[in-house]
Amino acid sequence: MSLGRTYSVGLNAFEAHVVEVQANVGQGLPGVTIGGNVDTSLREAKERLRAAITNSGFAFPDMKVTVSLSPADLPKRGSSHDLAMSVAILAARELVSPAKLPSTVLLGELALDGGIRPVHGVLPAVIAARKAGFTRAVVPLATVAEAALVTGMEVGGARNLAEVVRWLAGATVLDTVDDSATGPLIVEVPDMADVVGQSQARHALEIAAAGGHHLLMTGPPGIGKTMLARRLPGILPPLDSEESLEVTAIHSIAGVLAPGAPLVTDPPFIDPHHTTSTTALLGGGTGMARPGAVSLAHRGVLFLDECAEMGAKVLDSLRQPLEEGEVRVTRRDGVAKYPARFQLILAANPCPCAPVRDVQCVCSAVVRRRYLGKLSGPLMDRVDIRVRMDPPGNAALATETGESSVTVRERVTEARGAAAERWREYGWRTNSEVPGPVLRRRFRLPPHVVAPVEASLREGRLTARGADRALRLAWTLTDLAGGVAPTETEVAQALLYRDRGTYR
Repeated sequence: MSLGRTYSVGLNAFEAHVVEVQANVGQGLPGVTIGGNVDTSLREAKERLRAAITNSGFAFPDMKVTVSLSPADLPKRGSSHDLAMSVAILAARELVSPAKLPSTVLLGELALDGGIRPVHGVLPAVIAARKAGFTRAVVPLATVAEAALVTGMEVGGARNLAEVVRWLAGATVLDTVDDSATGPLIVEVPDMADVVGQSQARHALEIAAAGGHHLLMTGPPGIGKTMLARRLPGILPPLDSEESLEVTAIHSIAGVLAPGAPLVTDPPFIDPHHTTSTTALLGGGTGMARPGAVSLAHRGVLFLDECAEMGAKVLDSLRQPLEEGEVRVTRRDGVAKYPARFQLILAANPCPCAPVRDVQCVCSAVVRRRYLGKLSGPLMDRVDIRVRMDPPGNAALATETGESSVTVRERVTEARGAAAERWREYGWRTNSEVPGPVLRRRFRLPPHVVAPVEASLREGRLTARGADRALRLAWTLTDLAGGVAPTETEVAQALLYRDRGTYR
């Protein structure tokens, strides 16, 4: 046999495709050619393959070696195909048993000594292999715990190329646990009981958590905006199995999974610096774009502290992800699509000088308005809740104790459960995901209930998008109160939370 065939998986943004690797060893000048729409890292793999095969105890063919990765119209990038290419070359020389190869995908980067190094995106790659009908996956030992999250696949972790060859011959069993991995990183979530006073802001945070709504908090520095935002994950319910795999897959592509416990079970909390760029926020890079902060925050929280200090273009780039729940980034090799259904939490000071008390402010009205003017109307139209925070009294600091995160989380979980049950047949999980036409047609409220919304529309204080978002917020207020459908009271409360005066 002069032709070897193996299978790997290629990633294009959030999409994974099975790649067939063929290696032909035949007559011609000695050399290695790798084709199939490959990038620089794959073209450089020829020297890695030669060294890895030789240092693993096998003779590299002193003939013309041609390696093809198909389909040819699919861009191939990265070093995750190294293991599949090396085994295909050995199979062409009949140095490995081919029995398991048709049902196995091989993932991993080869070191010069034949060792198998970890690569990004193992979880989505194994998921794609299972969907394509494969039953086995060989991955680097350091990522075996991540690959094992996929049920219905026989997953094995290998340390080096020689170990994979022995496994193909039936002479050894691959490990399913990486004994050298460190334990999971335990992160202690701050408790809501630490927050003194701020009852209005606490309630606004609870409403935002119950419905997945976006929130803006304004107030002087040190008032507790960041403190509250960092406690939001503690009152959110844990991710279900489907959400966990989806979030873990994104973090796998980005290479930020915690060692020892790769499965993400809690909503992520992402807080980029206020000097972050549009590329870092949405995703980017050469070739095909990598996930940005909005995708890493998928099914979790994106917290933008000091948002008024951010560039206006950076903030406005959030419009499309907020509206559609996904981000599309165009780069040289195509359009990368990543899920981005996150909960946006904004925090800002009222003015540039940001005194502790408003009476000490030295900014003019024009300066104050320009400062928060970076929060454009179209962006703020997508923010459902806006709250102004004021300093608590001296007595509150000494005596007041707030509810714990556990207590608040119970109410949030119950409200989310009611919403999930109502929207189950439509596939939505929270009120914030429900399209406006559905609320206006299938779940139409009586005229007297929506009268406040219609009045705001007539007076020009509310846009059509804002009206839909106010109705979603009213449904969340109803779920928290244990009601069946919003009344005029919940609708009026929803409009109050959307009052533009809270940030102007």
